Amino acid sequence: MSDYAIFQTGGKQYRVKAGDTIKVEKLNAEGDVQFDQVLMLGDKVGTPFVSGAKIIATVVEQKRDDKVLVFKKKRRQNYRRTRGHRQNITVLKITEIKG
Repeated sequence: MSDYAIFQTGGKQYRVKAGDTIKVEKLNAEGDVQFDQVLMLGDKVGTPFVSGAKIIATVVEQKRDDKVLVFKKKRRQNYRRTRGHRQNITVLKITEIKG
């Protein structure tokens, strides 16, 4: 068992160790989730993935992230637009890193 791992989900990469809590893009899952796309496990670097490595996580909750404001303005044109966006996310607790 190594100290940390880097894995990929939702087009993003996350550096985790056992016991961490992370926010990832929405996953349609409940209970335990396994991730096979492990890019790095301690000192081992995959090409592109480390064979036989898995990360096991538990879904804590499904929720929406904080609001991100998008503001557009064109000077001297009296043009202003404000839009808000809230991304759906899944909160995961990393329980185990197998390699």
